[in-house]
Formats: sequence, structure tokens, C-alpha cells
Amino acid sequence: MINNDAFSSSRRTLLKGSLLGTAATGLSGGFALSPLLDLMANELPKIDLRTNTGSWVPTTCQGCTSWCAKQVYIMDGRAIKVRGNPHSKIHDTAGCPRQHLALQMVYDQDRLKTPMMRTNPNKGRHEDPKFVPISWDKALDMLADRILALRERGESHKYALLRGRYSLANDLLYDKMTKLIGSPNNISHSAICAEAHKAGPFFLDGNWGYNQYDVKNTKYILSFGADPIASNRQVSFYSSEWGNTLDRAKVVVVDPRLSASAAKAHRWIPIETGQDSALALAIAHEALVAGLWHKPFVGNFKDDHNRFVAGREVDESLFEEKYTHGLVKWWNLALKEYSAEWGEAVTGIKAEEIRAMAREMGAAAPAVQVWTARGAVMQARGSYTSMACHALNGLFGAIDNEGGLFPYNKAPLNKSFPDAADYLDAIASKGKKHEKIDQRGRLEFPAMKKGKSGKGVVTNNAATGILNADPYEIEVMLAYFNNFTFAAPETERWEKALSRLPYMAHVTTNISEFSWFADLLLPASHHMFEKWGVLAAAGNGVSHVSLQVPSIKRMYDTRQDETELPYLLAKKLADKGFDNPWRYINEQIVDPETGKPAKDSEEFAEIAVKYVTAPLWHQDASKYGDKLSGWDEFVKLGVWNSHPYDYRKRWGKFKTETHKFEFFSVTLEHALAKHAKRHHVSIDEVIKACEYTGFGEKAFVPHYQDPVRDGDAKAFPLLLVDHKSRLSHEGRSQNGSWFYEFADVTPGDEPHQDVAKINPVDANTLGIKDGDAIRLISTVGELTCTAKLWEGVRPGSVAKAFGQGHWAYGRHAAREFGKTARGGSNNAIIPARYDRFSGASAFYGHTRIRIEKA
Repeated sequence: MINNDAFSSSRRTLLKGSLLGTAATGLSGGFALSPLLDLMANELPKIDLRTNTGSWVPTTCQGCTSWCAKQVYIMDGRAIKVRGNPHSKIHDTAGCPRQHLALQMVYDQDRLKTPMMRTNPNKGRHEDPKFVPISWDKALDMLADRILALRERGESHKYALLRGRYSLANDLLYDKMTKLIGSPNNISHSAICAEAHKAGPFFLDGNWGYNQYDVKNTKYILSFGADPIASNRQVSFYSSEWGNTLDRAKVVVVDPRLSASAAKAHRWIPIETGQDSALALAIAHEALVAGLWHKPFVGNFKDDHNRFVAGREVDESLFEEKYTHGLVKWWNLALKEYSAEWGEAVTGIKAEEIRAMAREMGAAAPAVQVWTARGAVMQARGSYTSMACHALNGLFGAIDNEGGLFPYNKAPLNKSFPDAADYLDAIASKGKKHEKIDQRGRLEFPAMKKGKSGKGVVTNNAATGILNADPYEIEVMLAYFNNFTFAAPETERWEKALSRLPYMAHVTTNISEFSWFADLLLPASHHMFEKWGVLAAAGNGVSHVSLQVPSIKRMYDTRQDETELPYLLAKKLADKGFDNPWRYINEQIVDPETGKPAKDSEEFAEIAVKYVTAPLWHQDASKYGDKLSGWDEFVKLGVWNSHPYDYRKRWGKFKTETHKFEFFSVTLEHALAKHAKRHHVSIDEVIKACEYTGFGEKAFVPHYQDPVRDGDAKAFPLLLVDHKSRLSHEGRSQNGSWFYEFADVTPGDEPHQDVAKINPVDANTLGIKDGDAIRLISTVGELTCTAKLWEGVRPGSVAKAFGQGHWAYGRHAAREFGKTARGGSNNAIIPARYDRFSGASAFYGHTRIRIEKA
């Protein structure tokens, strides 16, 4: 018999760490661990011994852009554990820390529980909105009346829809409803996400999208700023596979800070922020001089004699290319000057080290892969960095090859709902023809999504458009799953813009800094546990489509943002005499199985997802991947998987102007020519207006451009390195205690603190000690945080994780809600700049700061 009194303390500690956690999750069938532990377990209340009495329900995590398929363990109606969905052929049951934080998010006591309206007519950061609860019916009445008033005045274009994170069922609220109301202003978050990341690959190989990386077969990885095991696409998969990858391949990480991936790499290169393209171009130069390009993909000199010599031009007619275009022209226009010695002068990386990297990559080719990430390409002039880094993938034959990289596999989906043209009245048809509020397509903002002038988005510039009423005022705004007042650079601009906005409704799970300026708050269901949704992801050579399935009863009086909200709003508009959206929904978005419209908003949410995914389960998708027997099987599994990627299938069929991999980008040349023609100027004038420096034909090849810096080097001697925490759940995890408790899973960070990581060399010069309260000051603002002396950041740079600095989010996120921030917001000190070809906001490379003791 155990002496319970004497053993109680140690027993509780042990049970907390092992048995109780296992029993509560329902993952173990018993406690056959040891006689002692069995005896201890028998003393627990029987309710705690229940196992396998719950069920796993499929869902998808939107904690980052990995969009991993998950399963939630539900017991007695409560979500208690999350794991990777074992039916996913990308990541199986693997996961990352973010998935667990979602449990605190859904059960957050500070969630918005009911619609609320503003009672203080004054708006501003220091104006208490004085929100009061109202009903959904009254809330929709207010919003509908505002929209109808615009239409009655013939000013429907003054309505705007702002979208943050989304599911593939977003098309109704984001696109169709905006058009049906009569506005051109559906503004997505994409340009503060990764548009410059897409630009480089598109202008070289025609892929406007993201790549997946064949890490199981690679021999060499060169990563420019990417942190695959912490904050990149498919974190779950890379987290589970990275150890094996390190055993078979050499991994080199180029990053000003020691990231989680850099800490595990064979080599970390702490480059100065903004200089990534210089290293990439120098490697390319040395690879050509040494004859190390992958000839089966690129081609060769006709007589097999290498004529690439530093500083010398080459006769283009002597080289015969296979699946690429313009290699010799690239050399003659730019690359011939970018020797290893030049690279050393720019980057500080020894010339022999650059040559060694070129030799190593050439020996490993084509099983090499060059990664880029936000830090390297989301900069002013970032499109050229994106091109320079991605050009290495073409040079070494990694494109669509074993051990290289390739686009997402095809997943047949109805990504758009039926065309709504027949439901647009004269007001809507006229209204949607106006210029968009983010000013995309102007001379200085080509925003060339897929090479088309003005087809992208310039998210952060919407604040400028609203603030200056240019090209007109926005009077009514509906925004969801976003917090641009915190997540976009130079946040004060958004505060000022929203302060002057006459009416704004915010759909959100938690009141945030964006909500603070709202007139109407609409509580959203949590994406991972309370709503229907569908996402698509790729990795490990396959794509999967995964569902979000409601797994628990709604915690509060919430509605699903992309489905229930437009359904209810359309019904309210119809009740008030404008029935076009309501007719469209009921006539066009019907159940694929029955052909009938939804009976209510909850059923509509499911029908909308059924419509988007119908090609997978209502039709035979076996040509592309799994064959499903029907909707019920899809809901049970939660995942559809594609067939494995077919290597080299794009060779000779790239979606570029030449159908080849373009070292000289005819695709970019044509895109810029069309934009220039639109504005009756030359291409060089476009280049100048967009703040780039390469003119003539040089503009169409990857080349070096000096990084933009904001601030005088003497007044602001340090460079800010903004990075992401491994616990940032799309910016929505900061009101959970775990975010602070486990902050040190990000190298250099400290639990319960917001630290700026400073190299001891710089700290000594500045007289800064570890733990000092400091201010980081830039040309546009300042923040207060704590100094952390850390050798994992390059001298001359200060690294700080994005995520803290909330002043209106909840009891954990803010020190005093609505008044005092906890830590400092990086975006408060990052000036608003853009990579204008793509429309992307620049977060990296340009922010000079100084440090003062607080």
C-alpha cells in the first residue's frame, strides 16, 4: 500500500507530466507502464481513466501558410488535442507548435462573443470606442442600410472589402458580393504576405505560386532567409523530415540571424540584410566560369569549349541552349562582372568560400534546391533578388528535377463560384469599373500578378488611398480575418486612415487594433474548430486538399465569415429591396448532390464547401489523385491527395513567353512593355518611377541593385532584422499564455519578454547590457522592448521577432487593454515601402534604427 500523504506531492508532479496528460487526451488504452504507476493510476477518479471514448475530427490549421491537415480529438464536446491528419500524404501525423496554440485560442475568454456597435462617434487610438452588445439582426440591418445608401447615391464604388487570411471558399464574400454591390474594392492581404516571392519564379519559369522542395532526394540546400522548420510552407513536413535531410544533404542557410534552421544547418552565413542577390549572382558567375552549369537542362557551347571568363563578353551564337533562354545574354549584360571577388567586396563573404559553394552545388546538381523567403525578397527591389536566387535553380538544373523543386501538383477544384454577371444591375456594372483604392496599375505601382499590369494588389497602399481619398473616399468597409493596423508596415498610417473612415464593420474572433476603429463588430467562428472551410497545400511531392469541419458547438454567438455572413447579409439586403445577391446565392450556389439551395446559413456553409470541392468527390478525380466515393467519405477522411509530382514535366513547356526557363526574361520585358504602353511612357521611365536602377535590357535579367535604406547611416547606424516567432499563429496567438511561456523555442528569444537581439560587439559600443529596457527608433516611429545580448545576430544588425506590441487584443496580449502595449510592434518602426513590380510591401532590408536606453 502506498502512503498517500508522504507521496502526494511527487505523485501529482509525475501524473501531471505523464499519466494525467495521456489519460486526458484519450491516446492510450491503459497504464501498463509499471506496477507502481498502475497502482497510482487506480487511485485516480475513473472519469480520468477513460480512453478511446472521444473521436478524431478532421480540420485544417491556418496558423501559417503551411495549411496543414489536422485532426482534433473531441471528448465530451470539447477539443483537447490536435495532431496531423494521418491521411495526408504530405506530413502524416506530424505537426508544429502552432497547432497546439489553437486550443487556447478557441477557448480564449476574451473572444468577441456577440455583435457590438460603437457608441463613441470619435475615432482614434486614444478614443475608447465604447462598444455595446447588439443582436445579429440589428447588426446586419445597420450594415445593409449603409451599403444601400451608397447604391442609392450611385456611389457603390465607395464600399470596400478587406480580406486577411482566407479559405478557398472565400470567393463569394471577397469577389462576387463586392461586384454585386457594385464596387471594385476587394483588397486582399497578399501583398503583405509574399508577392515578391512569386515574382522571381514567374518571370523566369512562369509559375506565379509557391514551390515545394524535394528534400528527400536532395544533396544540397542553399536557403536565402527561409526557416523551413519554423516559419515556411509545410512546417509540419519539414519538421519531421529535416533530420533525415541533414544526414543526406549539405544545408547552407544565409540569414542575418541564427534561425532555428540555421542552428541545425551545416553552415550558417550571417549576411547583411539586403545583400542576398549579390551572393547568388557571384555563385552563378563562378559556376559558369568553372563550367558547372547543368548541361542536360541548360545546354552547352557547340564545341564543348567553355568561353565564360570574368569580364569578357561571349558570342551568343556559340552556345546552344536546351530548355533555357538567354544564358549568354545574361552573362553579357550583367553576370560577367559579378566575380567572387566582387561578391566578397559587397557581402564580406570570402571569394574562395563563394567559389567553394559554386563547386559544391555543381557537384550536387541537379539534386540541389535554392530557397528564398520573405526576408530575402520582401524588400524594395525584391523582385530582382527573387529572380537572382531562383536563377540558380535553373542554372543547376533543379527545376522539376529529383532533389530539386517544383510547383504544386494539380488539384481539381471549383475555386470560383459561378459567374455573377447576369445578376449585376446598372449600378453595380458602373460601380465596379472605378479605380481600386490601393492604386494598383498606376505608373508607380505595376503590381504585375502573372505579368498583367494592375492585376496584383498593393495591400498596404490602401491605407494611403483611404487617408488621401485618392482616387475617392471609402465610406463603408467590411473587413475580416485581418489586423492591418498591426500587421502592415508603418502602422500609424492605418490608424489615421481608419480614423477618418465613416463606417467600418470588422469580422473577427478577438477585438484587435483594427477593431478599435470599427463601428460594428461581428464575431467570427474559429477557423479550426467551428467552421466549414477548405484549403490546399503541397509538399513531399504531392498536393492535398483538406477540409475544415465543425468539431465543437460554437462557443459564442458567432457566424462563419466567408459563408454564413454573405448569406445573411444577402438575405437582409433582399428584405430591404435589393435581392440580386440573394437570388444569385440561391440560384447558383446549390448542393451538388441535390441541386437544392440551402435552407439556412449553417447549411449554406457546408454547401459552399461542397461546391468548391465537388470535382474531388462528386466526380471521378482519379486522374489527379485519390478516388473518393462521395461527400461522406471526404468528410470522414478530411483529406484528398494528388498523385506524386511527375518530374521534368514542364521542361520545354514553361508558361513563359519562350516556353523555356528565361535567364533573359522575355516575360518580364513584355509585361513591362504593356505597362509602359498603358501609361504612354518608355520602359526605362517605368523602371525609374518604380524606384529600381537597372535600365535598358539589363532590366530583364537578374542583376544586382543596391538595397534601399531608410535613414542616415550616422543617425541610424543599425539595421533592423524583423523575423517571425515559431509561435505566431498568423498573429492570433498572442492572447494565449503559452505564446509567452514557450517563447524561447525561437532561438535567442526569452519567455515572458519582448527582446531585441543585439550582438555583444554592438552592445559594448553602445553601453547596452543584457536586460536593459531600450527604445528602437527609426525614421517613422519607435518601440520599447528589452535588450538581449546574443551572438546569433550579425554585428550591425538588431533582430526582433514580430508578434508583440499589441495594445488592443486581450488580457495577455496587451499590458492594459486599449491603452498600453506589451512589448513593441515591429511594424510601428518599419517605413512603408514596396517592391513595386509585385506590389509587395517591403518589411526587410530598408529599416535603419538607433538604440537608446528607455
